Amino acid sequence: MNNHTMEDLVSLCKRRGFIFQSNEIYGGLQGLYDYGPLGVELKNNLKQSWWKSMIYDRDDIEGIDSSILTNPLVLKYSGHEDTFSDPLLDCRNCNSRWRADHIADNKCPGCGSEDLTDPRPFNLMFKTNVGPVEDGNSFAYLRPETAQNIFTNFKNVLDSTPHPLPFGIAQMGKAFRNEITPRNFIFRVREFEQMELEFFVKPGEDEEWHKNWTDLRLDWWEDQGIARDKLELYHVPRDELAHYSKATVDIMYKYPHGLEELEGIANRTDFDLGSHTKGQKELKISAKVEENTQSNAKLAVQDLETKEWIVPYVIEPSAGVDRGFLAILNEAYRIEELEDNKNRTVLGLKPHLAPIKLAVIPLKKNDENIVKASRELKNKLQQAIAGRVLLENTGNIGKSYRKHDEIGTPACITVDFQSIEDNTFTVRDRDSMTQERVHLDEVREFLLQKYNI
Repeated sequence: MNNHTMEDLVSLCKRRGFIFQSNEIYGGLQGLYDYGPLGVELKNNLKQSWWKSMIYDRDDIEGIDSSILTNPLVLKYSGHEDTFSDPLLDCRNCNSRWRADHIADNKCPGCGSEDLTDPRPFNLMFKTNVGPVEDGNSFAYLRPETAQNIFTNFKNVLDSTPHPLPFGIAQMGKAFRNEITPRNFIFRVREFEQMELEFFVKPGEDEEWHKNWTDLRLDWWEDQGIARDKLELYHVPRDELAHYSKATVDIMYKYPHGLEELEGIANRTDFDLGSHTKGQKELKISAKVEENTQSNAKLAVQDLETKEWIVPYVIEPSAGVDRGFLAILNEAYRIEELEDNKNRTVLGLKPHLAPIKLAVIPLKKNDENIVKASRELKNKLQQAIAGRVLLENTGNIGKSYRKHDEIGTPACITVDFQSIEDNTFTVRDRDSMTQERVHLDEVREFLLQKYNI
């Protein structure tokens, strides 16, 4: 059965330690969440899967990790200071605030009143003071996206690791948007993580690469456990495109709250590199930069054959880690009816994403020999497996199995009295619930072949 709601997912996340409301003991803070012991493992596994696909599996992409605090000039010339806003209005009846594009029939979504203010622009960027004196001039923004510091590091990356076109620069990290109405659990929040690639191509080849990256991203999400028929492509109409975009394709997924964007693949043309090149020229002319800055850096690539300088076009696949987490959790969650008229909750996560790769369970928690053998097996497997192996010494096999079904552990290994005699163990599969007896000398190869862990 897969007829579950967002409340079911929220309950699972709280109960099993995936996600907590941030600052909950003080009433929480809207739009902010903390990842718990299992959540941080799943989140890190998702990020590592993305990083591997971008950096390790390719030779034409480099990675960076840039600062969160951002020079206001970066966001001035990127267009964010002028365009990064949402229309905001207030309800005079209940004093709530809403994005104007979320208002239907001119009624407040909270109380139904039609007594609303006129929309006004609301800047989404967080601003903070830099340095000891708050004089209004020494400030920075918390970055609203990870992309801009990729563009400002364009020359640094090329100078240190030269690449001909096409090539990419990838980054994962926190971004911040002062959302008017955070909602739908971790789908729309104020502090979130992004996985972004800026892939630089020759002008004229951008449309082909845009399609290529759309196909590649669909394949990747399928590898994370989201069936292709659960994903839809939305070609953003021209009048809805961002200020930098020539074309954008959104990969849409049906979340519990409806069909929403999982990832966007944008053709940013040469907007960003061109804008920052223009910004440097203007600063140089106005003599507002120090001599040791890279204000005359050419944000372009020299063609090896023609020797001409090319300002590349950029294809940008941009995915939210939190939205990906929610989609994968939603897709994996299911409730199965068992023969004894009972149900079991299962997270059918791909093994590479599972927070716990393997649980080792002693049949009796107070039997010294069994517990010792279990600990030795756990330590041996932990050294061989890239991921967390857990010793689950509860003394209740049935409850342990149900717990690990619910948190997505691919397999459990039970250590019993026979294990002490012949070094064999029972391996129970999460999805089929079948059990196989495996010898100690073969258990590592068995797990590698069956679960790729």
